Amino acid sequence: DNWAFLYAQRLALKQELPLHVCFCLVPKFLDATIRHYGFMLKGLQEVAEECAELNIPFHLLLGYAKDVLPAFVVERGVGGLVTDFCPLRLPRQWVENVRERLPEDVPFAQVDAHNIVPCWVASPKQEYSARTIRGKIHAQLPEFLTEFPPIIRHPYPPSCPPEPIAWEACYSSLQVDCTVKEVEWATPGTSAGLAVLQSFITERLKSFSSHRNDPNKAALSNLSPWFHFGQVSTQRAILEVQKHRGKYKESVDAFVEEAVVRRELAENFCYYNENYDSVQGAYDWAQTTLKLHAKDKRPFLYKLQELEQGTTHDPLWNAAQLQMVREGKMHGFLRMYWAKKILEWTRSPEEALQFAIYLNDRYELDGRDPNGYVGKLQDGGMGFGGGCLWSICGIHDQGWAERAIFGKIRYMNYAGCKRKFDVDQFERRYAP
Repeated sequence: DNWAFLYAQRLALKQELPLHVCFCLVPKFLDATIRHYGFMLKGLQEVAEECAELNIPFHLLLGYAKDVLPAFVVERGVGGLVTDFCPLRLPRQWVENVRERLPEDVPFAQVDAHNIVPCWVASPKQEYSARTIRGKIHAQLPEFLTEFPPIIRHPYPPSCPPEPIAWEACYSSLQVDCTVKEVEWATPGTSAGLAVLQSFITERLKSFSSHRNDPNKAALSNLSPWFHFGQVSTQRAILEVQKHRGKYKESVDAFVEEAVVRRELAENFCYYNENYDSVQGAYDWAQTTLKLHAKDKRPFLYKLQELEQGTTHDPLWNAAQLQMVREGKMHGFLRMYWAKKILEWTRSPEEALQFAIYLNDRYELDGRDPNGYVGKLQDGGMGFGGGCLWSICGIHDQGWAERAIFGKIRYMNYAGCKRKFDVDQFERRYAP
């Protein structure tokens, strides 16, 4: 279910050439830990096996793409290169670096295979909110939200077989923190991810529209880790979920809103706004209001370590933090509350954002993702929670009544959560 892969195979078939798949494994990426790398590498093992069955060699190259890929292209006499898309700064830099180092006669194409409507087609500019992008995306879904043609067994074998992959050596090449352990509830890989999708449709979809904001109810799809690592395509999830619109119209519509509109709005923001992970990326009204209240007295001030260990005065916040540390996934509704409280309990909006992004990227399986930086309650079954900039800087939101610290940024509090769900039950489940 990958349009970049499909396009590459179509080119190879047309030219009657072998097709190679390369993954460049970088030793570290932002705040990713062994929790993330383990999930990714186990998923890649499944990809390698599937490629072998399709007569398509899979290569795991150790190092940054700019250092390992151009040499591979030259050695193998590769005729053309196709890559996927990610709107974040580092992956875009990787693509640029490869482009500069490729032989001049090797064409290089990029396909946005992880959005349904490709990012630069959905809109040519940064969109202000879900309201301004929704119509643009829905207008283009008939063209892009189609069934995938199959990848076929490739008829042109490579001249020499791929090197066998030493998976253990891959682990030892990493320079990442191994203290954040891999999680047990989420099995990496496409087949496991598709099984989660099926269980969502049969068990949880019916209550998605009514209960997705209740952290005690199992109503979310929980698919975000598989979406994030490209192990399950969002497009596949939408195609499957939409088959049940007749039965669960409200839930299906809510899922499409979150998994397509809100998710692609976050991609749009990161693609067109280079300050997607800093206060400078916020709208003028939000920057002004946060500046105005930067010196307001904070009721509590916590250090990063106290937040990380979940030792604040607020048992609900601590429980949410511990859920993330233990399970690699905090409930989406609580991600908003969690990030807003960090704004309330740190020295400045800049420090709040820095802490929130660090904790999100270190513990969440779906961290280091456009939805984590900006998405609203992207709980669209995706489980991507309130993104840091939505919660702290009001991105894609509106101004609210002014108050201390927050200014006009939307406020959330403990009492509000108590009205929404059984807070005590959640606190007991994730007690320290």
